[in-house]
Amino acid sequence: MKILLTGGAGYIGSHVSLELLDRGHQVSIIDNLVNGSKKLLPKKADFLECDIDDEKKISNFIKNNKFDVVMHFAGFTRVGESTKYPEKYYENNFEKPKRFFDVCIKNNLNKFIFSSTGSVYGNVSIQKNIPEDYKKNPLNPYSDSKYKLENHLISLSDERKISAIILRYFNVAGADKKNRSGLITNPDNLIKAICEVATGKRKELIVNGNDYKTKDGTTIRDYIHVSDLAEMHILAADNLMKKNKTDIYNCGYGTGFSIGDVINSMNKILNKEIKIKYGPRRKGDAEYSVSDNTKFLNEFNWSPKMNNLNQILTTSLNWEKMIEKIFN
Repeated sequence: MKILLTGGAGYIGSHVSLELLDRGHQVSIIDNLVNGSKKLLPKKADFLECDIDDEKKISNFIKNNKFDVVMHFAGFTRVGESTKYPEKYYENNFEKPKRFFDVCIKNNLNKFIFSSTGSVYGNVSIQKNIPEDYKKNPLNPYSDSKYKLENHLISLSDERKISAIILRYFNVAGADKKNRSGLITNPDNLIKAICEVATGKRKELIVNGNDYKTKDGTTIRDYIHVSDLAEMHILAADNLMKKNKTDIYNCGYGTGFSIGDVINSMNKILNKEIKIKYGPRRKGDAEYSVSDNTKFLNEFNWSPKMNNLNQILTTSLNWEKMIEKIFN
């Protein structure tokens, strides 16, 4: 396949690019490098540095290449920041992609994979795994901007202009086993923060709330390794090539871990306790967010390869130790 990928200099986009290239596909990346890094760009990928809003550059790029599928990762992803600057998130995560999709469609590129989020479900009323048809209740502008773009893609599909697969990520973590890519920075990412404490880059971990109605009072999340997530994208792209069908899938393992569970697992890996401090709840956080992933597992006959919290934490920690060598 020949893939056009936005946001390929970022955490998830770079992993998907690497996985595609490892399997012999062609990858062209568009990224404005606002949040991404050139050092995460795979050497074998073509790269166009520009904003997804640059109609002229992107139109020429598409015309000069016969792409099969667009994978759209570009966007802002920080929940806390979105509550402070909602307009920034709606413009970047909804309005700009709409214009980008229009340019693609005008140039006969009409198969899309969209990087969405499990946070569109908001707070579930009971602690159970969340299926794709569960009611949507985005709690913050980040989640809401993603949900609005989902609905836009569905409208375009209903008009028979495109076919799309929407992938709702739960908590993505881990790093490439070969240390080719990983998360550089994200203040909202728990496992990133834990690794920074473990490597002495932070003095302590601030846990946002310990008074939730969960087993230890901390929020519960479904963590999926970024390499498994990358494989899910390739299966989705293969499917889009064969079928002009729009669908939505959760991307997670269907297992919930509390913040306390994650801290305890890291303590065992380190053979010591990291320093933690409990702070107030963070605005826009859900108490419980765990996927029902049976739809993807069944339809794609897929089995994850990295479904293990220790693997997620170990690859994250190994990457954290490498960052300064890579980026200095």
